[in-house]
Amino acid sequence: MRVLFVTSEAFPLMKTGGLGDVSGALPAALAEIGVDLRLLLPAYPEALAKVRQPRLIGRLGEVLGVGQTEVIEGEMPDSGMRVWLLDNPLYRRDGGPYQDANGRDWPDNALRFGLLSWAAAWLSADLSPIAWRPDVLHVHDWQAALAPAYVKVWLGRRPGSVLTIHNIAYQGNFPPDMVGRLELPPETYAIDGVEFHGRLGFLKAGCFYADRLTTVSPTYAREIQSGPAGCGLDGLLAHRGADLSGILNGVDYSVWNPASDPHLPRSFGHDLVGKPEVKRALQAELGLEARPDAPLFVIVSRLTHHKGTDLVLAAMPFLLHHGGQLAVLGTGEHHMEQAFQMLAQQHPGRVAAHIGYDEPLAHRMIAGGDILVMPSRSEPCGLTQMYALRYGTVPLVHYAGGLADTVVDVTYDTMLGGTATGLVFRHADLGGLQWCLDRAFGLYGHPDQWRRIRANGPRQDFSWRSSAERYHELYRSLAPQ
Repeated sequence: MRVLFVTSEAFPLMKTGGLGDVSGALPAALAEIGVDLRLLLPAYPEALAKVRQPRLIGRLGEVLGVGQTEVIEGEMPDSGMRVWLLDNPLYRRDGGPYQDANGRDWPDNALRFGLLSWAAAWLSADLSPIAWRPDVLHVHDWQAALAPAYVKVWLGRRPGSVLTIHNIAYQGNFPPDMVGRLELPPETYAIDGVEFHGRLGFLKAGCFYADRLTTVSPTYAREIQSGPAGCGLDGLLAHRGADLSGILNGVDYSVWNPASDPHLPRSFGHDLVGKPEVKRALQAELGLEARPDAPLFVIVSRLTHHKGTDLVLAAMPFLLHHGGQLAVLGTGEHHMEQAFQMLAQQHPGRVAAHIGYDEPLAHRMIAGGDILVMPSRSEPCGLTQMYALRYGTVPLVHYAGGLADTVVDVTYDTMLGGTATGLVFRHADLGGLQWCLDRAFGLYGHPDQWRRIRANGPRQDFSWRSSAERYHELYRSLAPQ
C-alpha cells in the first residue's frame, strides 16, 4: 500500500496548530502498520533546515509560471520517515506558511498552494519524474484540496483520493481568474466543480472531486452536514454523506507524556505523584500566588470568538470571586489579547497572560494546571483536551465536535461508573460556562471526588494506532486490487 500524504505543515518541520501535530504523528503511525508512505509539504526554510540528509530526487520544471520546482527527499528528524519537500521560490521567504511577519495573508497563497496541489497530483501520475507512485493520494485541508480535481481532469493513471477536513471554516476561496492561472480546465468552474459562490473554492473542489472525505471526529462529521457548522458546504457534504466519515485524531504519546516530558521541572506517571510540584513551579514561573487551594484554570488556545475565549473574559468576575487563578497562552484577536493582558495587570498573582506561542510553556501549563478551559463554539477534534487528560488536568469544554467525543461529563452515573473525565456544558453562552465553572469549584472543594475524576484522565487511550488502522482500511477500499 503506497500513500502520498500531502499537507501544508507537519511537526517538527513546520507547525502552526493541530494540523501540524496530526501531519507529524499520523504518517508515523501509518508507517508502523505497514503503509509505504511519503509525506509531501512545501520546502519552507525552516523545514529545509530541520530535515535530515536532504537530496534532490526529481525536477518538475517550470510549473504554473512560478519558477523551477524540484522535489527534495529527506528524513524526519525524529522518526526517520521519508519526507518530500517541494522546493520553489514561492516558499523561500521569512514569515509563516500562510502569513507574513505582520500577520497578513500572503497575497499569492492561491499560487503557493495551487502549486502544492498540482505537484501532488503530478507526482501521482504516469508522467511523474519519480518512480515511486502512490495507490492513494491523501490530502489535508484547503491548501492541498485542489489535488483531487487535477487528478480527475487529467488523463492516465488515477490513484484513489482522500480529503481530510481539519477545519471547514478555512476554505481557501480566491478570485475566479485563478482558474486559468492554475491551469484548471474552464469547464471545472461550475457548481459541479470548483466554483463556490462566484469564487474558486479550493476546499469545495476537494469536497466535490475526492473519492472519499474524512474529518477529524465523528460528531464533527455529523455537524458539518447541516446548518451553520457546514460553512456553506453542508449541502454538498450531506449529498456525499455516504463518502464522508469521522475518524478521531490521536495523540503522539512520545511527545505528550508526563513521564518523559523534557519540558517539565519533574516527571510524573499515571498516579499523578509529582503533579502538585509542577503546579507550584508553574505558579512561580508565571508570577501567580503559590496557593494549592486555588484551582488553576489554564487556556492554551487561539484567542478568538470561534474558540469561545470571549466567554472566559465575560466569566472572569465569577472565576476570581470564587478564588480561582487563570493562566493564558496564545495569540488571536487583538482586542482579546489586550483584554487578557489588562486582566493580568489588574490582578497580579491571580491572572497571567503570555501572548505568543511557546511549545515548552504549553507543556508546563497543561501539566501544571488543574483545569483546562476549552469553551470552543466549534471544535473539529481538538487535541489539547486529550493532552490534558494524559497529564491529569481536567478538561472543561463546550459540547461540540471532538470535545463531545473525548470528554465524559461528570454526572451521578459517570462518577459511579468511574468514567467521568471532565466538565461539559451544552449552551455556548455565559450562563453555560459559569454553570460549568461553578461545578468545577464545587468538585475541587471535595478532594476525594476531584482525585477520582483526575485519575480517570491518564487511563484514556487516544493513541494514533486505532486511527491509523481506520485510515488503512479506507485506503484498502480505494487502492487497486
